[in-house]
Amino acid sequence: MAGRDDLKLLGAWPSPFVTRVKLALALKGLSYEDVEEDLYKKSELLLKSNPVHKKIPVLIHNGAPVCESMIILQYIDEVFASTGPSLLPADPYERAIARFWMAYVDDKV
Repeated sequence: MAGRDDLKLLGAWPSPFVTRVKLALALKGLSYEDVEEDLYKKSELLLKSNPVHKKIPVLIHNGAPVCESMIILQYIDEVFASTGPSLLPADPYERAIARFWMAYVDDKV
């Protein structure tokens, strides 16, 4: 199923949030088109895909945009559950610990 999915990632190389999504896509073994955005002259695709915040990253899956890195990670893990390893531990406590550290990094970056 994943082979028929069209994935496009709108991002920019210095962004740790884009890097987070790229690592998740790699861990899952998913192929995607990497679309480098100019953050000073945002593309129409970015503005149309994320009209609220107008920020990267945006994952476009079969034409439907998903915004915000943490939401994108959850989306990837749910939609591609049967592809590659899970992004979070199976144990609820361990998942909570992982989410704590993800939130910590978000707050400090």
